[in-house]
Amino acid sequence: MNSFISDVLQNLIDKGEDLSDLSFILPSKRAGVFLRQELSVVVNKTIFSPKIISIEEFVENLAQLKSSTNTVLLFEFYNTYIELTPKNDQEPFETFSKWAQILLQDFNEIDRYLIPQGHIFDYLSAIKTLDHWSLEDNKTDVVKNYLKFWDKLKHYYKHYSEALIRKKIGYQGLIYREAVDKIKQYCVSNTQKHIFLGFNALNTAEGTIIQELLKNDLAYVFWDIDEVFINNPIHDAGLFTRQHKANWKYFNSNPFNWITNNYSTSKNIQIYGVPKNIGQAKTIGSILKEIVKLKPDLKNTAVILGDENLLIPVLNSIPSKIDNLNITMGFPLNSIPLASLFEQLFSLHKKTSNTYYYKDIIGLLSHQYISPLFVLDNRNYAIELIETIKKNNLVYLSLSDLKTYSKINNSILEFVFSNWQNNAKIAIETCFKIIDFIKEHLFLDKKGNILSLEYLYRFNTLFNELFSLNQSYSHINDISALFSIYKELLSTETLDFQGEPLQGLQIMGMLESRVLDFETVIISSVNEGILPSGKSNNSFIPFDVKLENNLPTYKEKDAVYTYHFYRLLQRAKNVYILYNTEADVLTGGEKSRFINQLELEDIHTINHKIVTPQVPNFEAGFKEIIKTEAVINQLKDIAEKGFSPSSLTSYIRNPLDFYYQKLLGIKDLEDVEETVAANTMGTVVHDTLEALYLPFLGKVLVIEDVKKMKPLVDSKVSEFFLKVYADGDMTKGKNLIVFEIAKRFVENFLKLEIEDLKQGNTIKIIALEQKAEIPLNIPELDFTVKLKGTVDRVDEYNGVTRIIDYKTGKVMDNEVSLIDWEDVTSDYKKYSKSFQILAYAYMLNQQKPFNFPIEAGIISFKNLQSGFLKFTKREQPRGGNKDTLITEVTLNNYFQELKKLIIEICNPKINFIEKELK
Repeated sequence: MNSFISDVLQNLIDKGEDLSDLSFILPSKRAGVFLRQELSVVVNKTIFSPKIISIEEFVENLAQLKSSTNTVLLFEFYNTYIELTPKNDQEPFETFSKWAQILLQDFNEIDRYLIPQGHIFDYLSAIKTLDHWSLEDNKTDVVKNYLKFWDKLKHYYKHYSEALIRKKIGYQGLIYREAVDKIKQYCVSNTQKHIFLGFNALNTAEGTIIQELLKNDLAYVFWDIDEVFINNPIHDAGLFTRQHKANWKYFNSNPFNWITNNYSTSKNIQIYGVPKNIGQAKTIGSILKEIVKLKPDLKNTAVILGDENLLIPVLNSIPSKIDNLNITMGFPLNSIPLASLFEQLFSLHKKTSNTYYYKDIIGLLSHQYISPLFVLDNRNYAIELIETIKKNNLVYLSLSDLKTYSKINNSILEFVFSNWQNNAKIAIETCFKIIDFIKEHLFLDKKGNILSLEYLYRFNTLFNELFSLNQSYSHINDISALFSIYKELLSTETLDFQGEPLQGLQIMGMLESRVLDFETVIISSVNEGILPSGKSNNSFIPFDVKLENNLPTYKEKDAVYTYHFYRLLQRAKNVYILYNTEADVLTGGEKSRFINQLELEDIHTINHKIVTPQVPNFEAGFKEIIKTEAVINQLKDIAEKGFSPSSLTSYIRNPLDFYYQKLLGIKDLEDVEETVAANTMGTVVHDTLEALYLPFLGKVLVIEDVKKMKPLVDSKVSEFFLKVYADGDMTKGKNLIVFEIAKRFVENFLKLEIEDLKQGNTIKIIALEQKAEIPLNIPELDFTVKLKGTVDRVDEYNGVTRIIDYKTGKVMDNEVSLIDWEDVTSDYKKYSKSFQILAYAYMLNQQKPFNFPIEAGIISFKNLQSGFLKFTKREQPRGGNKDTLITEVTLNNYFQELKKLIIEICNPKINFIEKELK
C-alpha cells in the first residue's frame, strides 16, 4: 500500500524539486513524524531534512504571535471586562467565566473566517434589540442591561485583541487574522516553496494564506480526496474540497492535486454492533487477537477511538502478545483516580463553615491516596476514626473534633481538614503539601506505584500553573473561583504516553489520524452524537446569522468528521467498525449515519454482525450452604452459649440469614444515623420504661405512682437518647420529631396504666428487663443446648401473671394468634411474635415455675388503643373457641415445636437452604 505521504514525496521528486529546500506544512505535528519516516524510504540518498511544521506553527511564525492557553486567555479577557465595565455592574470571575468562554469561541470563529467585526457585532446588537421591541420607557432594568451587553461586544473585542497583540500572544483566530494581514509582505521576502498536504476543511484565513502563496508560485497543495466523494455533489466527505476546487481562482488554470480512486478498491469491511463501551473494548481485543496471528508486528494497524473514555478499557483488552504499542492521544487528567481526591477537597472547603459533613470526611479518610497515610504499626487509624464517627453518630465535625476522636497525632489530618479561609493561596499551598505527603509515602513504600508518582507529577504541574495564574492575576478571589479554574484546566490537561510512533499498533483519536494511512483500521464508537458529534451549538451567534456570514454550523462540523471517517477507509484493506447497540442519550444514540451510508452506497460488500456476550446458562435457584464438620462445631458452640428467640426466628424467616449472622458473624452495615433509626428509638423507649418502673419493683402500683413518673419522662428520654445516640443532635429536624414521638409513646403508655388502675385493676411489677437462660432437655442431641433472652416486663394483673414484650412498631391482634402448633416454627410473618413471647414464658417457667394459668403478649406502642395483645390459641380460623390463658400444657406443646426446630438447625444432614430469592 502506497500512503498519501509517499505519493506526494514521489510526485515532488518527479517534478525535480529539491526536498531539502521545501517547507512541508501539515494539519498536525503527528503527521510530521510519519513524513520523516517516508522521506527515509522514498529518498535513496543523503539529504538535509526539509522544514516540517504544523499549520498552527506556520501561522504563528507568520503573525509573530504565540498561541496561549484557554485559561490565560480567559484571565486576559477578564482584565478587559473589568476595565470596560462600571464597578457596580461587574460580575465575579466565576460567573463571568461561564459566558466569557462561549464569547471567546465566537471571537475565534469570527477572526478565523475574517468576518468584519464591527459589522457582525452591530448586526447582533440590532437583532437583540428587535427581539425586545418594547418601548424605551417600558424597558425593565434586566432588558436594558441585556441590550447593553450586546452593544458592548465590539468594544470588548477591540480592547481585548489590542491587549493580546501588545503582549505578543493570541487565540487561534486572532493569530490567523494577523497572519493574513502579513501574508503579502511574507510573499515578497520569501522564496521557499511551501507544500500543503492533506488539508480538507480550511477556514477563510487559511484559504486566503494558501491562495496568496499559490498566486506567488510559492506553494503546492496536495488534496487527499477520492473521486467517489468529490464527484458526488451531496457526499459530505467531499464538501470542502468541492468548494475549494470551484471557488479558488488558482485552479482555473492549474491542475487540482489529487483526485484518487482508492476508495472503490476491494476492502474487507466488518461492522460490529456491540452492547456498551466495555463490550466494544473487549471486541477490539478479540479482533486484534485474530489480526496478530497473521501479522505479529501489527505494522500499518490502527485503533481509532471515537470516544476517548474508551482508552483505558481498550488498553486492558489488548492481547499480551502485542509488545509494541503507541498511543497518540493523551489520557484525560479528570479520569485519573487522583482527580477525585482534589474534587472532594474542593467540595469540602467551598463551604465557609468550620464544621464538615461526616460523609465528606469519610470520603476523604477512605480515599485510596489518603487512607494509607494514617497507617502506623499495621494499624489504620483512618479506619478507626471512621468507625468512631459511625459509632457516635457524629454528623458534623470540626478539625478540633477530629483531633479529639483521632488516636494518632498525624499532621496530614491538619492539612486535609484545616480551614482554607476561602483563600485561594492557602488552598493551593495546602494541595502542594498534600501532594508532598503522598509522594513521601510512595517513596517510603517499597511497593510504591510508579504510575501514581506520574499522576502526582502531573497534578503538581497543574497546581503550579494555578499558582502562577494566581500570582500574575488578581482574579482568583475565593475557593469557588479557584475550583472553577481548576476544573477548566483539568478538562483540557492530559497525561501523555510515550512510545515508538513508527512501530507496532497505533492507538489514536479521529483528529490524530489526519494525513495518515493504515492497511488495517479499527474504529470504535461510530454512533450518532459521537461520530458525528451532533447539533451542539455553543455560541451566542444565531444559526441564521452564521449562515449569512459563512460561519461554520453543525453541518460543516459533521462534514469534517465525515471526511476523516471516509479518508481512513480510502487506502485501508481491512476495516472494522464498532458501534454501541445500547442507545444512550448522554453518550451517543443509535448507530451512526456513516454506517447507514456505507451500506446504502453498495460499493463494498459489508459483513454486519451483532456481537452478544457469551452468557452461561444459569438457573436462578435457592442458595444452599452445606453443613460441614466445621459448621456443626460452630453450631455446638452457639447452642452451648444459648439460642435467642430472635436468632431462632431469623432461621424460621430464612436459614441463610441465620447462617450469615450467627455463624459467619456478618452484621448489618453500621453507618451514621443522621436521623434516629427505629431500633435506636425502641432501645430508648425500653430503657426509659425500665428506669421509670424500677423504683416500684415488687410493689403493687397505685395511680399516684404512675403520675409521679410523668414529669420524669422528658429527662429520662433525653438521658437515654444521649447514651444510645451518642453525639447525635436531637434538637432539630427529624431527630426532634423522633424524640417527641418517643416521649409520646412513653406518656401514652403511662396514661394507659392510669386508666387501667382507675378501672379498679391491680398491677404488681414482678420483673423488668429480666434476663433468662435455661438448658434445654433434648436427648436427640449429644451436646448442651441453651435458650436465653431478655423479658421486657413481668407483672401480676388482677392476680394473673403476665409476660409482656414491648414493640415500638405496629402489631395487630391476629399476629399473636395461633391455630396449629406446627405453624409456630414455619410461618415467620404470621407467627414470629407468638414464637418469641412463648419462648419468654417457657424460659421464665423453667427458671421458677409459675402458678398457672398465666398470660403472655405484646404491648404495641403504635396500637396502644388495643391494650395488651394476649397470645391466643384458636381452634379454627374464624369463630370457635379461643384460649388466652397459658397453661403448662401450652408450654409443653410449644417446647415440642421448639425442640424440632433446634434439632433441624443442628442436623448435619439438613443444609442451610435459602427460603426466598434475594
